[in-house]
Amino acid sequence: MQIIDTPLAGLKLIQPRVFGDSRGFFYESFNQQQFNQALGQEVIFVQDNHSLSSHGVLRGLHFQRAPHAQGKLVRVVAGEVFDVAVDIRTESDSFGRWHAERLSADNKKQLWIPPGFAHGFMVLSASAEFLYKTTDYWHPESEATIRWDDPQIGIEWPDLPARTLSDKDQAGACLAEACPRRK
Repeated sequence: MQIIDTPLAGLKLIQPRVFGDSRGFFYESFNQQQFNQALGQEVIFVQDNHSLSSHGVLRGLHFQRAPHAQGKLVRVVAGEVFDVAVDIRTESDSFGRWHAERLSADNKKQLWIPPGFAHGFMVLSASAEFLYKTTDYWHPESEATIRWDDPQIGIEWPDLPARTLSDKDQAGACLAEACPRRK
């Protein structure tokens, strides 16, 4: 597996080694020892999640507040998504900046999103199955949503004819409200 730094500290793109031939392919999608060694820290995953979404569905930007902040290792096993992480670490030099990757069943890329980031994705294919490992359990009282179209963040989402969002995602807070910085 190759782990690639992104412009946002701690956010990593993971490219597995894929072995393919006329029969199909094989790859190791996760190896705890190699993952921890590459990150230089011990990360323990406690929950796996699997979602199915149709074309144009936009989920996010989601996060959980401390002490239940989640790190996420995300990948797509069917279809393709535009995957986004936003740095919401108020002490970070890159606070409010975003980074996106296209994750797909074809490219098999994964994104490590450490605690302190909001996360969202938009489905580009007819449908997409999205898998993610989390470092903390879902804790409804700690979850929060930032507006997907917050102008302070300025995410350049793909231009699709229609987007489908949940009521919760449509009602997300702006970054300044969800993650106020101390002066």
